[in-house]
Amino acid sequence: MSRQSVAKAHQKIQELSWEPQYHQPVSHYGTDYSFRKAQKKDPLKQVLRSYFPMQEEKDHRVYGAQDGAIRGNMFRQVQERWLEWQKLFLSIIPLPEISAARAMPLLFRTVPNPELHNGQAIQMIDEVRHSTIQQNLKRLYMNNYIDPAGFNSSLRDFQNDYCGTIGRQFAEGFITGDAITAASIYLTIVAETAFTNTLFVAMPAEAAANGDYLLPTVFHSVQSDESRHISNGYATLLMALSDESNHQLLQRDLRYAWWNNHRVVDAAIGTFIEYGTKDRRKDRESYAEMWRRWIYDDYYRSYLVPLEKYGLVIPHDLIEEAWNQIWNKGYVHEVAQFFATGWLANYWRIDPMTDKDFEWFEYKYPGWYDRYGKWWENYNRLSRPNGHHPIVAEDVDYQYPHRCWTCMVPCLVREDMVMDQVDGQWRTYCHEECRWTDAVAFRPTYQGRETPNMGQLIGKREWETLYHGWNWADVVSDMGYVRDDGKTMVAQPHLDLGDQKKMWTLDHLRRMPPLQSPNVLLNEMSDEDRQAFHANYVRGGPAGRPAPADGG
Repeated sequence: MSRQSVAKAHQKIQELSWEPQYHQPVSHYGTDYSFRKAQKKDPLKQVLRSYFPMQEEKDHRVYGAQDGAIRGNMFRQVQERWLEWQKLFLSIIPLPEISAARAMPLLFRTVPNPELHNGQAIQMIDEVRHSTIQQNLKRLYMNNYIDPAGFNSSLRDFQNDYCGTIGRQFAEGFITGDAITAASIYLTIVAETAFTNTLFVAMPAEAAANGDYLLPTVFHSVQSDESRHISNGYATLLMALSDESNHQLLQRDLRYAWWNNHRVVDAAIGTFIEYGTKDRRKDRESYAEMWRRWIYDDYYRSYLVPLEKYGLVIPHDLIEEAWNQIWNKGYVHEVAQFFATGWLANYWRIDPMTDKDFEWFEYKYPGWYDRYGKWWENYNRLSRPNGHHPIVAEDVDYQYPHRCWTCMVPCLVREDMVMDQVDGQWRTYCHEECRWTDAVAFRPTYQGRETPNMGQLIGKREWETLYHGWNWADVVSDMGYVRDDGKTMVAQPHLDLGDQKKMWTLDHLRRMPPLQSPNVLLNEMSDEDRQAFHANYVRGGPAGRPAPADGG
């Protein structure tokens, strides 16, 4: 179609919209925002007659590349370390995609603009397509990779996994609570505009460096749709800004959305890129360098800052603190260490770091070895069963962390951990901003304003609490992370499948002390003991080291 005919067809579609006069519409998914009917334009006019041929061509390229990968023996060349981490990534990422599809109808009744409704409908189709090609990619890996265990059960497994529950809460944030908070600010303004740069651009580059050219093919096809989604969010944001009564909510939601995206996406993608790779070229960008380029410069400085002139209050302090977490506080390295600590409660194999990895980390993050090197040496030493426990139950100078109630990433930067009693329960938070989100922002009243449509963070949010007091072997059995022989674990702290004697089994776990929930124990403490515990906890670290016994 010519550009002129697309514009005419797009205009014609808007004429099909009408306001029902025969009943009062009921909003199933409400919002506390106010919108006036405004002629906000969809900057990327799209109609189905031009959309479907374009997407069909992209699908041909994706499936053609998959056929070429099988014929070209890609799976004989790809790094095992990389594909093991894809068992987690490809189990989580379809849920945010399908949640994003479900989020679009939330906006149909809350954003009174037929032109934007057209863009939202097409985004919904986009998101279903993304989920489909991602699931198909995972299926291809499962059918061709040397160790399909984990790929074959990840749809069931990720939602109850030691790490995967973090991704689940991230995706469910697109479809719960206030419709504009969830589907517009959290999803399109922050997640898609900022963090898909690291998800779908930086990560595919690392995949290619590890011999995996299927993931780049699929995720570049996904990323090519994001410009439309970004434009949907941008137009909705401008509509919201045009009403002064929304500014208070926009400031609240942008702070929440930015911080939760940083905590979850940086934790996951940073770990995949830094610890899932075998590419240790010195001229390769670190995750910190990628983040500075793709998110700080391209999103924050080029996209967000110009919106200040329209009245948007930008959380400059949180963006600087996110960078501080990544560069100075070792956030990604702390997360990777935590993931590896609980390797036995996962469904993929986590490769030990080697001297080559150590050298690269020290080059890119000066001081890395002093912080993390000894722990990874212990991980390597304890990776094969030899009469000892898995590393989580061994004395390796590591204090098991508390979970953050809000983002569900543990309180790994120990100095930032805060506590609060909310809804009669003592909860821990990885940072004051996560405490604010739970105790202040996600409430029926915000700064004296009634906000009945805002959600709350409730339920059994902490993985450890679900299994408090259980034997570790029973935990792994309950989650189903056992191979076909009924005893060998899917997860392993190494990549060696060749010798059964090097594989951990349920029998090894039965000798371990029971799993303990830090939150349950916290709530059982007296007030004095709880305050003393908190004071001690924040003096710990880095790398999970307990606070010095001398109080220094």
